[in-house]
Order: sequence, then C-alpha cells, then structure tokens
Amino acid sequence: STQSTGSSGINAEYGMAEVFTNTIVGSTVEDAIEDDEVSQKAQVKYEVVGTLSEKGAAVPACVTEVVEGGHIDEVLVALMQCDIIVYDTTSSDQQVEDCLIACSALHEQIANFKTPKTFLCMSSVMTWGKTKPNEPAIEDEPEQPFTEEDYRRRKPHPNFKNEINVEKQVIKYGKTDKTRFLTYVVAAGLPYGAGEEIFHYFFKVAWHGETTALNIIGSGENIVPTIHVKDLSNIMVSVADAKPKTRYIVAVDDSMNSMTEIITCISKNLGTGNVMNVSREEALLIPEISQRVFDILSVNLRLEGTWIKEGAKFEWASEAGILENIAPVVDEYKRTRGLLPIRLCVLGPPASGKSLVASQLCQNYKLHHLKIADIIQQAIEKLEKQAARAESEEGEEDDEGAQQAQETLDLLNESKQENNDRYEDQYIIQFFNEKLMSMPCQNQGFVLDGFPKTYSQAKELFGNKEEPDDEEAPRLEYNNKLMPEVVVSLEADDEFLKKRIMNLPESVVAGTHNTEDLFLKRLAEFRAINTDDQTVLNYFDELEVHPDHVDIATDVSSNMSQVVEKILKTVGKPRNYGPTEEERMELERISMEKTIKKEAVEKMELSRKEEEEKKETKRRKDEWSARVQEVKEQEEEVLQAQSY
Repeated sequence: STQSTGSSGINAEYGMAEVFTNTIVGSTVEDAIEDDEVSQKAQVKYEVVGTLSEKGAAVPACVTEVVEGGHIDEVLVALMQCDIIVYDTTSSDQQVEDCLIACSALHEQIANFKTPKTFLCMSSVMTWGKTKPNEPAIEDEPEQPFTEEDYRRRKPHPNFKNEINVEKQVIKYGKTDKTRFLTYVVAAGLPYGAGEEIFHYFFKVAWHGETTALNIIGSGENIVPTIHVKDLSNIMVSVADAKPKTRYIVAVDDSMNSMTEIITCISKNLGTGNVMNVSREEALLIPEISQRVFDILSVNLRLEGTWIKEGAKFEWASEAGILENIAPVVDEYKRTRGLLPIRLCVLGPPASGKSLVASQLCQNYKLHHLKIADIIQQAIEKLEKQAARAESEEGEEDDEGAQQAQETLDLLNESKQENNDRYEDQYIIQFFNEKLMSMPCQNQGFVLDGFPKTYSQAKELFGNKEEPDDEEAPRLEYNNKLMPEVVVSLEADDEFLKKRIMNLPESVVAGTHNTEDLFLKRLAEFRAINTDDQTVLNYFDELEVHPDHVDIATDVSSNMSQVVEKILKTVGKPRNYGPTEEERMELERISMEKTIKKEAVEKMELSRKEEEEKKETKRRKDEWSARVQEVKEQEEEVLQAQSY
C-alpha cells in the first residue's frame, strides 16, 4: 500500500520528489511514535507522479510516473489518483497559472473524490514584498518580524500580484469541504543549496574568479528571508503529513541576513573575498539577472516561521542560515553542478616537453598552470607588497603583517645566498602549498609542471598534517585537496632528448637553460635523483596514485598533440561550466575557417586532378593520333611498294 503524491515541476535541485519517496507516511507527525495506528501506517511510503519543470529534463529515479504538463486533462486524470498534490509556483508565471487551473479543476471534482486530497501550493515570500513593517518592540531596534498570523496583512511586490491571487484562491478552495479537500500555501524564503537558483549568478561568478569583486545590488542593506532547499522539501512533507490547522505556512530559516552579508560570505568562501556595490540600473544590465530575479534579490523582509518550529518534525539541514552553513552549501553547489577540480601533475626529464603538454592540458580543461619559477615570483611579489605597507599609514594589525612579510623576505634572501642562488625546499613547498590551497586552484584545479622533483618534496607537499574530525575514521596519508588525481611521467632516453635540444634554433636556446652545457647538467641531475628506490614516482606509487608513463619518442606531431590526446583520454571530460558564449562563437569561427580551408584544399585538389586528367587525355589522344598517322603512312608505303 502506498500514498500517491502529485508534483508539478519536479526539480532535481529541490529533491522534493526524493524526500517524499524516502518518507514514511505519518513519520513527521509529533505523536507518531505514541500512536499505534499511525505507527502501523508508518510502514507506507509515498509514491511520486508528476510533471517536469523543463521539457526534456532528466527524470529523477525516484519518480514513479511522469505526466505531460501541457495537457490539463491528462494532468487532472493523474491528480485524481493522488492523495497529496504539490504545485511549485516559484520559478515562472506559467507555473502560477498551472497551479490555479489544477486547484480549480480539483475543486470542481470534490464530489467524485474516492479518497480525501491535500493540495499544497509552494509560493514565494514576494507576496509579502510591500507589506508595511511592524513597529519595533524596543526603540532603535529592528522591527518585529512577520509571522503566519500576519498573512492577511500581506501586500505583494507589484510584479507578484498573480501569485497572491493564486494564494487566496487556493486557501478559498480548501474551505468548501475540509474533510475531502484540504489546501495549504507555503510561502518559501529565497531558496539556496544544491545547484543554486536565485543565488546562482553570484556562486558562478565567484567560482570562476575572473572578476576582482562580487556585485552587491544597491546598498545591500535589505534583509533577505532564506531557506535551504532540503529544509523546504522537508517542510512540504511535514505539512502533507501533519495537515495542520494553520493553512498558511511561512518557510524560512532563523537567519535574518542582509544581502551584503550573504554576498560577502559567498565571495569569501568561493571567490576573491571582495565585494562592490553596483546601482540597480547596472544590475539590470547583467544578462544573468532577469527582472524576476532582480525583484526577488531586492526583497526586504523580516519573517519568522512559527508552525515549522512548533508543529513540524524534521531534522534541519541549515536552520541557522547560509552564513553559518556556507561550507556544506558551497560543497553541494560544486557537486550538484559537477564543478569538481581537476588536479594533474606532469613530470619528466628536461626537454621532455612538460610545459608544452601542461599548457595544452590547462587550455583544454581551463586549469591553472603551476610552474616553479612563476610560483616563486608570485610569492615574492606578494611578500614585497605586504612589506611595503609598513611605510603606509595603516593600522597596527597591518604593521604587524608587514613586519612579518619583511622578515620572511630577509630569510629568503639569506637562504638564496647560502644555497648557490637557490631557495631551500621548505620555502618552495610553502609557496606551492599556498598556491594549491588558493581559491582558483581549489575551484577549477591545476597542472603541476615539473614539481615536485623528489620523494621528500612530494611527501612534504602532499602529506596530510590534519587529524580527522571523526576520531574513529582512518587518517589519510595525504591531503586529498592537494593530491593530483592523475600523474603523468613523460619518458625518453638521453639520446632522443639531446637530439631534440640540438635541433632547436640558436635564437630559441640563447639565454635559456637549454644551452648544451646547462642542459647536460640538468639532465645528469634529473637522472641522479631518479635512480634509487625513493623517487618522486615511487611516492605516488606507494599511495596507489600510479603514474601514467608516456613514451614521447613515438609522438611525431609538431606540438606533442598525440601525447596530449592520450592524457585527455585518461583524465576524461572537463568538469566546469564549459565554453562561454564568446568562446563558443570563437570555436565556431575556427571550425568554420577549418571547413572553408578544407573545402578550398579539396577544390584545388579536384581542379588539379581534373587538369591532370585533361592533360593525360590530350596526351593519349595525341599519342593515338600520331600512332594512327604512323600506321596510315606505313600502309601507304606498303601500297606504293606493291604497285611497282
């Protein structure tokens, strides 16, 4: 036995369908454990039938049946077989209209219901958008938040009048026969979590890290009521289960954060950490921010849910709000969107083409190319910039940081002088560690180019220095935020590498470490540290991150594209947003140019062949004519000879 739930706009991000199918009927009711009858019913689980939020979207595995949303007659037939009907009206005007049509159609069929039905309309707090604030309880304190008791006072945002009309109609239809048709409205705060929706623009821009600061619309002082998508799903299930006397439910978490606080939090935990205010007019020019999203982000409301605190029974995912739970929220966003970093390491002897291969991998996967010289230079420049603050009129905290930076620079200079113009490993590893833990590398990923070089460097760089949160959990030997998932070893014998260097133009070699003497010295050093049992490749082997050995001598291409192609097959598909619109257009342009060039070459080849065929035909024709003439002359000579 099951209870059927009809859901309009099944959305994998919300996971509402999944929450319903995993919920035992009656299990969210407060006294379910004490009530034997409810406990027996608790063996029954919900089944989900519904429409898709987008045509052609993937169907969640937990859904029993999908109904074509465009045909109301088919939808009504399905809804008549369901006990619980859920309509999401928060994403589009069409959903708002569909909700009213469905509720009205069901209301007309009350007499034909075989079992009682419960209708849930998931609405938006935007129907409160222009409600006059309550007076503060204490002077100079924030105004008192609205609760469900204030719902009759609510005034909608001008662009959300249809939503409030639907809310009123849904509540009205539920008063006709409460024993057979119950209706509820759940006014949801701005949803966050999973792949993100309303806040997606900010998460996406922060993740890319291509802008110096994240935009805050207007002053950013507006208070934004929010709710995690998991908590919203659980609230909907709780309402369906408990069937409370309150017909209007406010679904918000405990936070009453300003937009500035939320955007700053996203920037610090996913982006550069910087924010900047933009005018409302500028915000509307951003393609990713539609008028609807702009209106929602501009809401300024203090709301408090009373029933979800007193009558609902579920385990909160984010009761305190997005600021207090930003780490799991960011992790959910990355995993739901498939934005997992790709971490690669390309090793090999000098002149094996590490940088050439690494740069092509970075271009294909949009990763960060980490070369030892660049890492050191960037770290030194950062320290010099920090140290320079000592001369500026900053606060004491900045002075202390500047002093520490200067002390580090002094130590680095001493280290360099004492080690033949080289920095000690401890400093290089520190620089690499800081870079690998930086937001860009943790978001998109990286390609380590020729580093680490030794077993000890690898152990120091990737070794796990943190204890697990769970005392019973096994301690990992390496830091899984830094450890490359694919290690490539480019391999060739010394003779091949020497020939490669010798074939380089003098203009390319001059002033580099690829002159004959320097190259041979570097090659000897490389072989020396890669002959014993504790090589850098052994380190990865011991941790079962087995290096992929690639013979570069078999690659006959000019830019090692064959080697790169092998590595691409090993690594797999990119894990990012894919090409931008500009990049897509550029790829199309390049593809079109290649097609035109190919067609031109084919046309030229065809013309050449046709010309050759004409010449050959003419040659054969001339040859045949000459042969015929020759035969004719011979025949005439024979005839003349016979006539004598």
